[in-house]
Amino acid sequence: MDEQTARPSQDRQLHATTTPPRRKKRWIAFGLLAVFIALIAVAFLRPHHKAGMAGPGGRAQAGDQPTPVGVAQVKTGDMPVVLTLLGTVVPITNVTVEARVTGYLMKVNFKEGQHVNQGDELELIDPRPYQVVVDQWEGTLAQDSALLAAARINNRRYQTLLKQNSTAAMTAVNQEYTVKQYEGTVKYDQAQLDAARLNVMYCHIIAPVSGRIGIRGVDMGNYVTGGSTTLGTLTQMQPISVIFTVPQNELSRVVDRMSAVGMLPVQAWDAANENRIADGTVKALDSQIDTATGTVRMRGIFPNEDEHLFPNQFVNARLMVDTLHNVMLVPSNALQTGPNGQFVYVVQPDNTVAVHLVKIGIASNDTTVVASGVKPGDRVVTDGTNHLRPGAKVTIAADAPAPASGGQ
Repeated sequence: MDEQTARPSQDRQLHATTTPPRRKKRWIAFGLLAVFIALIAVAFLRPHHKAGMAGPGGRAQAGDQPTPVGVAQVKTGDMPVVLTLLGTVVPITNVTVEARVTGYLMKVNFKEGQHVNQGDELELIDPRPYQVVVDQWEGTLAQDSALLAAARINNRRYQTLLKQNSTAAMTAVNQEYTVKQYEGTVKYDQAQLDAARLNVMYCHIIAPVSGRIGIRGVDMGNYVTGGSTTLGTLTQMQPISVIFTVPQNELSRVVDRMSAVGMLPVQAWDAANENRIADGTVKALDSQIDTATGTVRMRGIFPNEDEHLFPNQFVNARLMVDTLHNVMLVPSNALQTGPNGQFVYVVQPDNTVAVHLVKIGIASNDTTVVASGVKPGDRVVTDGTNHLRPGAKVTIAADAPAPASGGQ
């Protein structure tokens, strides 16, 4: 009986000691959840509160702020029609100087890279063996010439005797043939003498044209062989030419213009197409189109007085085909491309922009010809187009109108 009465009292005591901590934890969890919900509410309500506080200057009007842009005016002027083409500098005359006779090289009369004139002696091959042959054939020619003279005297005597019936006709005829035989011998001797003299002349290596002589191929004292030993290369530097190719779809325009004016101006620019090297003219057009590339070759002639054009140098040839007069011109960076073609943003009097579809023509450097879509004096946006939409308000940079007004 005592144990049964004691156990309920112990259970109540145990319940009394365990229940308060559980309730305490539950209240703590409820408190944390309430704080979390309050933080979320503050986070969501704060932007709306600021937007309301911002009033007319808040985010609602941020998109209405004018966009700063750069502009340029559409102008009228002349536009050159220029074709930029790849070219190579090619000498008008390039001579490989070779030995024409065999012998020892006795003299080298030039310095490598030196400018020489036509007719200058460049090198000398030992002429003495060939001079001996000349002397020999001079003697042979003199001997045979004397025999020919004697034969002619005898022939005249026999012809006189024949008319007097004092000699046989056969003897007179034989003497005529003897004269012809010696005439042939003398002619042969003369040809051999001329050939020997020509070999002596070939011993003197003469510059066939004026130009720059390159690196020598053989040093003095070496034995050279006629027809197989290269002594050097002589290149004509002034004037010099540039060979470039014109696409076949531009050929008719080029041919028509050349027929009208006779020749076209051309400029040679460096391989980077940044610096102009020289000015020249074009008169020559090749006779056929290269079927592999669809181009035709042209040759431009340049005085090259400063020799800035060098053989085998790669250049950009700018061929001026024609000049368009009184056409509308816009900066190329004002042109934009959309689904309906190319267009420009035109600044209206109220400083909003409108889209104008344009039809363009040729372009040169940073300027493009516009055939339609704008009119002279229109202000087109050249900088800041990324964020523009039709009807958007813009502000023009203070330094943008100055170039436009100066270009008029």
